[in-house]
Amino acid sequence: MEPSDEITQQLETWLAAVRAEDLEAVQACYAPDAVLLPTFSPALRHTPEERREYFARFLGSRPRGRVVEQNPRRFDGVAVNSGLYTFTVGEGRNEREIAARFTFVYHRVGDRWLIAHHHSSVLPELP
Repeated sequence: MEPSDEITQQLETWLAAVRAEDLEAVQACYAPDAVLLPTFSPALRHTPEERREYFARFLGSRPRGRVVEQNPRRFDGVAVNSGLYTFTVGEGRNEREIAARFTFVYHRVGDRWLIAHHHSSVLPELP
């Protein structure tokens, strides 16, 4: 497997857990000391408990995400993947699509890549 393929697969693993609304699988993607700057919250999340609280609410919106563009790069035991993704949240009349940009920073722990830092923000509209 190419180094960038490993990082691309990590994003797919995270997205699959989000789509499945599997809170434990989402949590397992993060290092215990990971920092999350989430899309739909002004608060930074520094602990597993804080990330759990955020994702419990986010997964309740029945998110369906897809990657629009990604740019994986790997440097020894650290990797970065940044780009654009879109989430459809809600159902029926409440359904809406949200375009966002992301940066995931991973570090290698044994044979796994874990998220050390995750920043996601709604894509701004042009003035």
